[in-house]
Formats: sequence, C-alpha cells, structure tokens
Amino acid sequence: MIKGLIPPPGPARILALAQLVCRTGDGAYYICAALFFTRIAGLSPVQMGFGLTVAWSVALALSVPMGHLADRKGPRGTAAALFVCAALAVASYLFVSSFAAFIVAACVYAVSQRGGSAAQQAMLAGLVSKGQVTQIRAYVQSSYNAGLAVGAGLGGLVLVFDVREAYYAAFVLNALAFLGAALVLSRAPAVPPRAASSSKPKDKSVFKDRPYIVVSILNTLMLLHLPLVDIALPLWISTHTSAPMWLLSVLFMLNTVAVVFFQVRISRGVTSLTSATRYVFLGSVLLAGGCMVFAFTGVSDSAWVAAGLLLAAAAVMAVGEMMQAAGTWELSFGLAPPGKHGQYQAFFGNGTTVAEMVGPLALTGLIVYWGPPGWILLGVLFVVAAVAMRPAVHWGARVRNTEAAEAAEAAAGTAAAGTRTGVSGGSADD
Repeated sequence: MIKGLIPPPGPARILALAQLVCRTGDGAYYICAALFFTRIAGLSPVQMGFGLTVAWSVALALSVPMGHLADRKGPRGTAAALFVCAALAVASYLFVSSFAAFIVAACVYAVSQRGGSAAQQAMLAGLVSKGQVTQIRAYVQSSYNAGLAVGAGLGGLVLVFDVREAYYAAFVLNALAFLGAALVLSRAPAVPPRAASSSKPKDKSVFKDRPYIVVSILNTLMLLHLPLVDIALPLWISTHTSAPMWLLSVLFMLNTVAVVFFQVRISRGVTSLTSATRYVFLGSVLLAGGCMVFAFTGVSDSAWVAAGLLLAAAAVMAVGEMMQAAGTWELSFGLAPPGKHGQYQAFFGNGTTVAEMVGPLALTGLIVYWGPPGWILLGVLFVVAAVAMRPAVHWGARVRNTEAAEAAEAAAGTAAAGTRTGVSGGSADD
C-alpha cells in the first residue's frame, strides 16, 4: 500500500516531494493562524477576516497574469521565486504590528502561494507526458493531503502549549517549508519558456477561451463541497443533529486519509477527456448521494444513529470528491493549449479560491438555516453541473482540434514556401 503511494523516480517524485514539504508548513499555519493573528499579533477578528478577504481577492485577480509569467519566463524558476516570496511573507508576520502591514504581508503571501501553485501545474504539464498527467497529479494530491495532515498534527501541538514561542515556531516552520519546496523544485528539469508570438493574431488568452471558461465555472460549482468539513458541518452537527462534536475531527481525518491512500488508485481510470467526463459525472452523483444522507442525519435523536449516518455520508462524499477531482484534472490539462498551462491552470485553479471565498456564506445559508432541503438542493446542483459539463467539454475539444488542424496547415504551408524558395534560389545560382 505505502509503496503504491510513492511516485516514480524523476520529475514526478520531485513535484510530489515539493508538495509534501510545502503543505506540511501550510498545515501548521492553517491550524494556528487565526489564534496567532487575534491573540499574538493583536488584530481583531473583523480585521483578520477583512484582511484575508482582501489578500485572496488580490491573488484571484493576479493569478492569471502570474501564470502567464510562468509561461513566458519558465515555470520552474517562477515557482521557486514565488515560494521564496511566500516564505518571506510568512516570516514577516512575526513582525506585524499594524493592520496595514498585515494586509501587505497577507497580499504578498496569497499572490505568491497561488502563483507558485499555478507554476507547479505548468511544470507538471511540461515534464510529464500527456497520458500520465492525471496519474502524476494524483500522486501530488496525495502528497498534498499527507503534508496537510502532518502539519495539522504539529499545529495541534502548538495549540496544546498555547504560548507565543510555539506560534512563532509554527510560522517559522511554514517559512522554512516554502524555502525547502523552492529548493526541491530547483532540482527538477527546466521547462522551456514559451516564446512571445506577436506574429500570431489568433494567439488568445484564457479569458477569450469561452469553452474553457464554461468548464471552469461548472467546476467551481462542484467545488462548493470544499468548505463543508470546515464551515458547514460543524454548524450542522451542533444545531441539527445529536452527534457529538468530536466526531468532526473523525470526519476530517477520514477525508484526508482517504485521499492520501486512494486518490492514486481511483485516478488510474482517467485516461482521456471521455473517461474524465464520466468520472466527473459519477463523482458528482456520489457527492449528491452524500448530501442526501447528510439531510437525514438530524432525523433521529440517537447519537449513534446520527454518527453512523454522518460517517456514511462523509465516506460516500470522499469517494465522489476523489473521482470528481481526477476527472477535472484531466479536463484542465487536456483542454489547455500547449505552452499556456501557466495561465490556464491559474484560471482553472481560481475555482478553488472562489469556492472557499463564496462557499462559507452560501453553505451556511443553504444548509444551516434551510436544513434538509438545502442539502438536497446542493446535491441537485452538483448533478446539474456535471450534466452540463459533457457538452462544454465536447465544445472545448472541438476548439482545440480546430486550432491544432489550423496550426498543422500553417506549418505545412510554411514548409512548402521554404522549399519553393530554396528551389528558386538554386536555379538563379545555376
């Protein structure tokens, strides 16, 4: 089992190791950040929330330009440089003494982290053959979750000690983790940067790629399951069920461990756009099924019944999440044109940021205040988005095929013109 979690030697292993190192620091940071900012740095909860919202909004706006930078300058160097910037931003939190300084540091951190992640995806696309992208992405995702789990455990130790020095240690760990990830990535083979193409008027950006935009929006709707464990379930369990609150930690660990051990195995079935679309649909059906089970967890007054239903729903949704993720990875890479994976992956990855920004408010109103009908409506939304995904993917595939045919025709014409020029030149010399 453990051997199957280790990616093959070469670029795949380097990318997975960088993710493991980086997310170990992030896991400790996520556990400790709220208490550090409010109790150690002296910010109010409102200041902290507003500052982080501003930071991630800036990161959202700059993600595609940062991805374009990775395409033009080379993703390896861009990713390493941005992770160094993220390390400096995290380290600067230790010296934050004002709200304005916090916003600046948070913006640098958010932009660097999002931009570095997009550059990593561009490295993956450039270093791995097209048929292996989803499989290697699964290894990287397993490393992602494993790192978060280890980091969360270290962050839990910080909360046990609950002293200033322990919080400082967590932030120093996160900064060192970013530096370590940058060092690991620098050992990967370089991906050639994409040359400027001023001679190609049809060389459009992702913002003009309508089918890719539609696929990305549908993916964002399906990613609304992301804030469930962090935001919606704690409130749902405490207000609508008789299950004990400590069960929440079990649900979190169930999801994390499932991805670590089974994401690679589940992703093996995704080998093309067709199989990816099928996985997205089946995964969304399972997500909807989990929502239906969650809707009935408050029916019984028995804590055991409620706990059993919650565990069953979480297990079903974990499988659905892994299937949906594997399918959308293949779509995000397969529908992106060659040489533009930096900006395209940045744009597609914005779905996660949007879901995490909008999801808490949407899920709180939909589930906590509306109750079981809200769960059912959320499940229906997942299925509807998955059904709409199929024609959107077919649309995107047709656009890519047309562009490839036009490029091949243009290349053939250029070659033919060169041949004619060479023959004509030879006759003149004779």
